Amino acid sequence: MPQKVWSAKRERQYEHIKEGLKEHGRSEDLAEEIAARTVNKERARSGESRTKSRSSTQDISSGRRGGLRSHTGPRGRTYDQLYNEAKERGLKGRSKMSKAQLERALGR
Repeated sequence: MPQKVWSAKRERQYEHIKEGLKEHGRSEDLAEEIAARTVNKERARSGESRTKSRSSTQDISSGRRGGLRSHTGPRGRTYDQLYNEAKERGLKGRSKMSKAQLERALGR
């Protein structure tokens, strides 16, 4: 598995997010995953990473979002996030689907 190469600032950010999630009852593994994804997204948004996805750079920032798109609630995930998951799963006909259709097809 590749080694994380984050700046001291990003390492502090990772630890802060991870500890906050653990305090809210998330498991160690899930807290680490969410924290790493959040830090990597912020790195992509600020141009610190070599690769980035369209949804990482065009979506609202993780800090501002604050749970608005936490995979639950009335809005849930964005169309781009659903489309990217459908693409990863190889879902046929995804380009013609609406957000609601993608949610149903992905079982969300």
